[in-house]
Amino acid sequence: MTGKERYEQINIPSGLSGVIQQARQRARNQKRRKMMIWRSSSLVAACAAVMITANVPGVAKALSDVPVIGSVVKILQVGGGGERTDGVSVTTTKESDTLNIHFQIDGEQITSAPSYTVDHKEGPNRLIFTFNGVRHLDYDKLEKDIKALKNVKDVYQNIILDDSAIGFVVELKDDVDYSVSEYQQPGYIQLKLFSDGKTTQSHELFFVRSEDMEQGESLAMLAEQYSADGSSVVQTKNGKFTVVMGAFDNRADAEKHLKEFTDREDYSEPLHVDSWMSNENPQ
Repeated sequence: MTGKERYEQINIPSGLSGVIQQARQRARNQKRRKMMIWRSSSLVAACAAVMITANVPGVAKALSDVPVIGSVVKILQVGGGGERTDGVSVTTTKESDTLNIHFQIDGEQITSAPSYTVDHKEGPNRLIFTFNGVRHLDYDKLEKDIKALKNVKDVYQNIILDDSAIGFVVELKDDVDYSVSEYQQPGYIQLKLFSDGKTTQSHELFFVRSEDMEQGESLAMLAEQYSADGSSVVQTKNGKFTVVMGAFDNRADAEKHLKEFTDREDYSEPLHVDSWMSNENPQ
């Protein structure tokens, strides 16, 4: 007898089709249960992430008004994010105490924000934004929109020698908190400013700083020279600019920091120790 003949003579139980259907149904039910467990785990993880983010000082405010367009990637006060890109154009829109920073390539909104960093410093209270992979910034529009925010004291460009990077500084008024949110689909950055409900006592800070300078290449070169030391550019009260390092609580620490600079082989630009209040600009 051939194999085919033996196969054709196999006695098939009368209830087999029903057994097969039951097995298929059990498999479908198991798959559904696995999907529900996976979705529940993802939801728990997402909620945990939101709770962790909300514990960052001031960030809970940012979660109270999530925009309909786009999905939140992260909410931060200092740090960075975005994706590496090039040829991006930047423009802004303003809503109440919120600034939206939009990104386009060839007139089309991109799905993710370009690589960026946000830093916060005192003396005065300010935010430093830097975007990489950006070739064009509508600075006039940005300045107009930022100055229209009631919690902003001033805004100015932070010149960077790299022609594919842009930067700007936002000086905040007293007792103002903030959050920076990154979104995708489309990609944009949202800056929210709000009163922190507390009165912050200003205090004297000591810095190592350069002489007053005009905005330009020399200023940018000096800031880049000391970038690894945490340098930043601050506008002075006379409308010029200075490169500053540190924010020490006493003059002795600032003098010690200055000596470290003067002992370097590449030291050339005269630096000195100066002090001013944490919520003010240098003289």
